[in-house]
Amino acid sequence: MAYGKAEPFRTSGGKAANVKASMIEIVNRQRGRTINAKQWREFTAKAVRAIGRDDRSATIVFVSDDAIRKLNRRFRGKNLATDVLSFPTGAEPFEVEDGSHLGDVVISVEQAAAQAKANGLSFSSEIEQLILHGLLHLCGYDHETDNGEMNRLELKLGKQLGI
Repeated sequence: MAYGKAEPFRTSGGKAANVKASMIEIVNRQRGRTINAKQWREFTAKAVRAIGRDDRSATIVFVSDDAIRKLNRRFRGKNLATDVLSFPTGAEPFEVEDGSHLGDVVISVEQAAAQAKANGLSFSSEIEQLILHGLLHLCGYDHETDNGEMNRLELKLGKQLGI
């Protein structure tokens, strides 16, 4: 083996395996609550696998109510804070779309905390639910137009993931 040159991963049969793991990025853009990036990176990777898109990457962004309200106003015309927004990735005109990045899920930690309290859930359970919900939107599901398909899948995957 030569140093400095990457070798392909080999299976027990000696053939090179096509291994492509998802890359999950966690971005914390708020100061109100401590965010455990490792916890949310691991959960998101598990959720992406459960959805069947484990060869794709995604970004989870934690923000304040003020920040998500501004995004909601700009992109949806609704001047109010919401719990989660999803922004699917599309290629710029000069880029080749390879579909490797699902997009960004933006979560208001203030909304998540309030919803968790109102529903008798832990903050972590609420964040898990919002991450799963956002990822399903990135995969093209839309609970406003799909006659319950997204909701049924979200409940099924939530059980699988222990939410």
